[in-house]
Amino acid sequence: MAVHRKRFRVEDIAGGEMPILDVTEEAIPMHSEIMAELRAIRAQMAKGAAPLPLSGSAAMAAIDASTAHELSEARTMLDTYRAQIEQCEKLKVELDLIHDAIDRTKREIATLHGKSFDGGEMAKVNGELGAVVGGTEQATQQILEAAESIDQAASAMSKVDSIDQQKRLADDIQERVISIFEACNFQDLTGQRISKVMGTMKFIEQHINAMMEIWGGVDAIKSHVVPPVDNRSEDDKLLNGPKLAGDVGHASQDDIDALFD
Repeated sequence: MAVHRKRFRVEDIAGGEMPILDVTEEAIPMHSEIMAELRAIRAQMAKGAAPLPLSGSAAMAAIDASTAHELSEARTMLDTYRAQIEQCEKLKVELDLIHDAIDRTKREIATLHGKSFDGGEMAKVNGELGAVVGGTEQATQQILEAAESIDQAASAMSKVDSIDQQKRLADDIQERVISIFEACNFQDLTGQRISKVMGTMKFIEQHINAMMEIWGGVDAIKSHVVPPVDNRSEDDKLLNGPKLAGDVGHASQDDIDALFD
């Protein structure tokens, strides 16, 4: 509000009288309001300059922004959890496959143990092989003795002139020939015994192949095979035994004969 002031002259000042301002009563309320505002500002500054309250639209905008940020973080966390759950599901599938493979392998090993590797079955296989070796040795000895007797009888026959002696020697030769025929029967028994052993070995081979297929087949197993180390002496390395049909790396009789041509 306007303040009405009283006019004065310079001469009055020179005369020693100080003019007194004429302040109307309308200035007093304005002064009170200014002081109240100053006190309010000072109180806010004392409280650390607290932020002034936002208007309604500004408050709603701040709330919407905060909600949108929290929603974005929630979606990001949800995507992370979903990816982790998918990885866990894949891991569970792999673990189920490994568990199934181990379970099937255990069944194969149990079958091998029950059918082939128990004491009775392996003792039977060893007995069959021992019988093959013993029968072959016995038959060979019998054939050799008969052949020796035939040779001696034939030599004696060429030196005697008596018909009776020649007849006895001829009968002896005939008996030895029959003995050779009897000894050759070992082949039939040996074949039967070896067939039993081969049946057991084929059974073992089938189940071992099944276990190899469970773990990825032969190619997967080959990657874990330790390179073989030949610890034989030089002489033992030359003893490879008779070759089978179709074996490579063995010299034939024709190759040996060609060395002397």
